[in-house]
Amino acid sequence: MLKYYKQFYFKIEFMSLHLNACKGNILLKRKKKNMTQEFVDVLIIGAGPSGCVSASYLHNNGTKVKVVEKTKFPRLVVGESLIPRVMDHFDEAGLFPALDAMNFEKKLGARFIRGEEICVFDFSKKFGEGWDWTWQVPRADFDNTLAQEVIRKGIDLEFESEVLAVEFNGSDSITTVKDKDGNMKEIHAKFIIDSSGYGRVLPRLLDLDTPSKLDPHSSIFTHVKDINRPEGEEGTLISFDILETEVWLWVIPFSNGNTSLGVVGPTSFINSLSENKDNAEALKNAIQLSDYYIKRFGGVEFLFEPVKLENYSRSVKKMYGDGFALTGNSSEFLDPVFSSGVAFATESGMLSAKLIHRQLNGEKIDWEVEFTEYMRRGIGVFTTYVKEWYTGNLQTLFFHQPENPDVKEKICAVLAGYVWNQDNPFVKKHDNVIKNMAHMIQLEKEQAK
Repeated sequence: MLKYYKQFYFKIEFMSLHLNACKGNILLKRKKKNMTQEFVDVLIIGAGPSGCVSASYLHNNGTKVKVVEKTKFPRLVVGESLIPRVMDHFDEAGLFPALDAMNFEKKLGARFIRGEEICVFDFSKKFGEGWDWTWQVPRADFDNTLAQEVIRKGIDLEFESEVLAVEFNGSDSITTVKDKDGNMKEIHAKFIIDSSGYGRVLPRLLDLDTPSKLDPHSSIFTHVKDINRPEGEEGTLISFDILETEVWLWVIPFSNGNTSLGVVGPTSFINSLSENKDNAEALKNAIQLSDYYIKRFGGVEFLFEPVKLENYSRSVKKMYGDGFALTGNSSEFLDPVFSSGVAFATESGMLSAKLIHRQLNGEKIDWEVEFTEYMRRGIGVFTTYVKEWYTGNLQTLFFHQPENPDVKEKICAVLAGYVWNQDNPFVKKHDNVIKNMAHMIQLEKEQAK
């Protein structure tokens, strides 16, 4: 009898759950039926540099674009040191004049410090063509300037709107979005560009994340009022101070008198900087390790609680699919040491926009060749440089004396972001050229003893 009642109650409970599920589906269908419907050519998720470059290019070429951004601008984000390649994209997208009017600090090169050794790269002395300068920017102001210029152009950009779900029917898609007031709507698009950065919307929803090929590193950063800033070039020069082979401090001065400070290293080292896992204490301890910057920044108050980015390198199984493309940090993020993040964001944003424009106009696009293979070539070059930086081989080339001007010009072109120029042997042969030259330098040192 007891067994009978258990079976009976189990059936009743199952029927109840089934009825509740049916009710939920009915309510969801009713809700979806009552949702606002929007129809666009291209939906862009994220209003950072990649999203704005894509949106502006497509809009300039007659494409109906919608941009949704989860956060409210201005907002804090890392990636404050740009490289010259990005200027090509801002210029082509028609965003350069608005950015130039902001008078951000000009970045003419970069300095690397290792104890008493100093290596300075001047972007005007690089191999090949390309921009000779870029900017050092507080990203909150920089990104907001981009977004406001996009809005001024007449592009529909919606802040504080979160993507909840995406359904694909071939290349067409329906994206469910919730605004800050909880209102939901569906956006119908012929194509989606995911420029959501660390939000990684489509990689999460479509299970596209995959482990990075780089070793786990982390960083802690903040801004300070640079009250001890020296006059002249010294006070404006972006610098990377090498504390250990894999540990370095970044110093990025802004035109507003503030400076960005950050420490980068293996996650285990970063975690060891504070027993209490206090980010402020950890960053202060890192500054104490810098002989070059201890007087300038030791004891300076932080303008906000330092932010920690742990194991920041990211990768994906694929960079595109039927009806979508991943750009910027939503696809790949390597390492901040050579400031490549925004450059890959705008490169992939501009390229995806161009390919989509052609596709919407009836061309057949080979996304594997024209998008993935192209982007992977540049990412591969920078990945090599990041790896060889942390092995110490690239540092050997940087600080070798006497300098080889020809080698330095070719490396400088890579640091400027021109990593698709196959005329540059430090691009074409990136897999071997750095380690081979470092090995030769080491042999020369041993023979000289």
